[in-house]
Amino acid sequence: MSKKVIPVADLRYRNTVPAIPSDLESPAGFVADRLARPLQDLRISVTDRCNFRCVYCMPSEVFDKDYAFLPHSSLLSFEEITRIAGIFVAHGVSKIRLTGGEPLLRKNIERLIEMLNSLRTPDGKELDLTLTTNGSLLTRKAQALKDAGLKRVTVSLDSLDDTTFKRMNDVDFPVAEVLNGIDVAHQVGLGPIKINMVVKGGMNDQEILPMARHFKDSPFILRFIEYMDVGTSNGWKMDEVIPSAEVVQRIHREMPLEPIEPNYTGETAQRWRYVEGKGEIGVISSVTQAFCSECTRARLSTEGKLYTCLFATGGHDLRALLRGGKSDQEIATAVAHIWRARADRYSEIRTANTVDARKQENKVEMSYIGG
Repeated sequence: MSKKVIPVADLRYRNTVPAIPSDLESPAGFVADRLARPLQDLRISVTDRCNFRCVYCMPSEVFDKDYAFLPHSSLLSFEEITRIAGIFVAHGVSKIRLTGGEPLLRKNIERLIEMLNSLRTPDGKELDLTLTTNGSLLTRKAQALKDAGLKRVTVSLDSLDDTTFKRMNDVDFPVAEVLNGIDVAHQVGLGPIKINMVVKGGMNDQEILPMARHFKDSPFILRFIEYMDVGTSNGWKMDEVIPSAEVVQRIHREMPLEPIEPNYTGETAQRWRYVEGKGEIGVISSVTQAFCSECTRARLSTEGKLYTCLFATGGHDLRALLRGGKSDQEIATAVAHIWRARADRYSEIRTANTVDARKQENKVEMSYIGG
């Protein structure tokens, strides 16, 4: 009789337990890496599970019924997440985004939002607390998320055409339910809501204009994301990337656009607004117009591994420090040491050789650390 092995930790990726320097320090509200990029944003993956099997993130041929997801005991508890988040906030983080997998699958996620919402920056301000979701549970969860203190949501939506959308999510989930969830989230005040469309050539790029038409003159901000070589399971090919410049051109020919300034330094999306009517779009060009030089984001995996780049091949095991009895000051010192050593700029140096080498190194999957 065969036995199924359930991992207590994800051993597919190289991880190290951070060394704690002998000279401990207290956070001063600011820490910068080797390229002078401050630590300002923290993305926290609260689950490695998802109810979709999107072809660019969790393809069903890899994430099948036998795939070994992490057991609940391996995940950071809400108390552990909040403790780590507090340390990052003390270092200067002002924005926290909850991700997955699908974060709304994490039981009692509203409780975690309440806990994180109680944190304050060193100058006493509330955090910009946001969440990215596939929208499948928004209709049911939106009001509770708002009541718990969530500020905004970003919804992944790759097509308005039901056939295309179902082919991309690969679980036969209808687009109408996601659209309804977006409307409910807007009604309860979770906004401004951003809609993220990953554009994969030959699969959904014909939906660029229908999506733009649908969300023009609406309160929602549509953003087009270049298909990225995140992880090793999505079969990424450069010739399936539709450059953001082409996306803008396609829309501009029918609905003229003009560029607008970013909302803040380090914003990932280049912004464009419609010359006639209301609304704006954004394009996120990680492949063709890398923005590594302004990246201020750290990522915390479901089981407490710190990653300093979306395209990383290894992480730093903060859970080991938490559960090993280390103090907040010791963990804060380790985090500062890690960030100061950071020099990641994968998208700026990406070549065919780089991509092939990263595949061999078992690059971390998006579903493990969030997008």
